[in-house]
Amino acid sequence: MSILNRKAKFQYHFLEHYTAGIQLYGTEVKSIRQNKVDLNNSFCQMKNGELYSMNMYIAEYTFGTHDNHLIKRERKLLLNKRELLKIHKKLMNPGLSIVPIELFFNNQGWIKLNIVLAKGKKIYDKREILKKKDSIREMKRFFKN
Repeated sequence: MSILNRKAKFQYHFLEHYTAGIQLYGTEVKSIRQNKVDLNNSFCQMKNGELYSMNMYIAEYTFGTHDNHLIKRERKLLLNKRELLKIHKKLMNPGLSIVPIELFFNNQGWIKLNIVLAKGKKIYDKREILKKKDSIREMKRFFKN
């Protein structure tokens, strides 16, 4: 089971991939197991030498009590110090950002987050992608009949 950020592939050119652990509360894990997560409009940000996931929506656990988690809180990402320094150096270049693309369970049952160092696409790049999709759709429709 994995949750994907489908908009990211359309909006960004992917440069480097990383897999990070994520610091979660118990009710967040239970909501993730129920697939109540949205990665669209989420991003990552460096604060005090640490990487945080921002604006990631994890719905409240329905059977949670007053100790339920906040829906869109900052969640710390767990990476090696070497990887954090490498990312921090690359982020000094303007136009680069870190985007989460997939949330999944690994073989040991831990929740991991695939993040990418990405550069935003221009409007004409996005138009080209839409033109290709339309032409492929029309070709399929034409050859189907």
